[in-house]
Amino acid sequence: MALDEPQENDEKFDIDGFQYLINKEFLEKAQPIKVDFLVHGFKLDCGMDFSAGCSSCGTTGSCCST
Repeated sequence: MALDEPQENDEKFDIDGFQYLINKEFLEKAQPIKVDFLVHGFKLDCGMDFSAGCSSCGTTGSCCST
């Protein structure tokens, strides 16, 4: 998750005064996507199976962005 400007290949969602941009190709693979605001940041959940873990960050069960 990062700050970005809208691109031609992004889907845009306006929710509670915030604008979320998601690459359309990624959205098709990962939907549904859920973003929760926590005390110390954001939690992202999606429809992709990461139970095997993420080689770049060593986590399991959550979306890893590259």
